[in-house]
Amino acid sequence: MFRFGNPEYLWLFAAVPFLLAVYIYLNIRKRKDVQKMGRLSTLKMMMPELSLKRSYLKFWLIFGTLCAGVFLIARPQFGTKVETVEKEGIELVIAIDVSNSMLARDVSPDRLARAKQILSRLIDVRRNDKVALIVFAGEAYVQMPLTSDTQSAKIFLNTINPDLVPIQGTAIGEAITLGVSSFSSDKEISKAMVIITDGEDHEGNAAGVAAEAAKAGVMINVLGIGSPDGSPVPVNEYSNNFMTDNEGNVVVSRLNEQMSMEIAESGEGLYVRADNSSTAVRALEAQLDELETGKSTALSYSEYDEKFPLLGWFMLAILLLEILIYDKKNRLFRNVRLFK
Repeated sequence: MFRFGNPEYLWLFAAVPFLLAVYIYLNIRKRKDVQKMGRLSTLKMMMPELSLKRSYLKFWLIFGTLCAGVFLIARPQFGTKVETVEKEGIELVIAIDVSNSMLARDVSPDRLARAKQILSRLIDVRRNDKVALIVFAGEAYVQMPLTSDTQSAKIFLNTINPDLVPIQGTAIGEAITLGVSSFSSDKEISKAMVIITDGEDHEGNAAGVAAEAAKAGVMINVLGIGSPDGSPVPVNEYSNNFMTDNEGNVVVSRLNEQMSMEIAESGEGLYVRADNSSTAVRALEAQLDELETGKSTALSYSEYDEKFPLLGWFMLAILLLEILIYDKKNRLFRNVRLFK
C-alpha cells in the first residue's frame, strides 16, 4: 500500500504552472534584450563558448529538484517496516467482560464502549508492556496472546462485542485462570491482570482464584463499571428496547461492587470504579507503575515505511549535477557533444 504522511503539502504543485510561466516570460524577455544587440546568429558566432542548451538543462534540473522536494515533505510511505526494539515494562493481561449486561447505559455511551475507551487509553500509556486480551462472559477465551505490539492490541480491542461469547454469565474465576496461564515463564518481569466487569451473575470462587494468582506472583486489579443503582439492559448495542424476564419485567443490571472489591483484595491489587472521568485510568497507572519492570526484545511492525530519505538522496545528486554543469562549454570536454 502507498500513502503520503502529509498529503496537504502536495498542494504546492499548484504553483508549478506559475513557475513555468515566469520562466518562459523571462526567457522571452532575455531573447528580446539580446536581439537589441544584433542578430542571434551573429552573436552566437561571437560567443562560441556559450551553450543555451546547458542553461535550459540546469533549469530543468532545479525544477525537478523542487518537485522532488514537494514529494519529500509530503512524506511518501509504502511497504512494511520491521525492526527489533527493546522495551522495559511488565506483562499485562486485560480481561474484559462481554456479557449482555455490559450494554447497560448507566455510563456513557454504555458500559462496554466505555470499558474499551478506558482500556485503549491504558494500552497507550503502557506501550512498553507486553499485553494480552481475554474476553469472558459465561466462558473465557483468549482474544489476543501476549504481545509487545500494543497497536494490534487496540485493533483487537475495537472488535470486542457480546457476540464473541454466546454463553451468558460472568466467569471471572475462569478468566483469571486463563490469564495466569497466558503469561510467559520469565520470572524477571512483573505480571498483572486488569479485569473490567460489572460483576453481575458472578459464577465460581473468583476471590479464591485471585488469591492463588497472587501467590503465583500475578497482581489482580479490578475495574468495576456501571452503577450500584443499576440500569436496564438493551436488546443490543443499537436498540432502545430492553430485555425482559419470563414475567415481562425489564431486566436491570447493577454493579456488584462488593464482589469486585473482594477479588481485588484477594489478588493483592486495586479496585476502582470506572465512570465518565479519567480517575480510574490514573489510579490504574499509578498502581501498575509500582511494579518492577524488566527488559524484553520484540519485532515491531508498521504498515507504512518512510521513503523520503530516497528522495533526499535523489535531490542531492541532482543538485550536485546542476553545479557541475557550466553555462558555457568546458574546454576540457570541448569535443564531447552531449548538448548538440
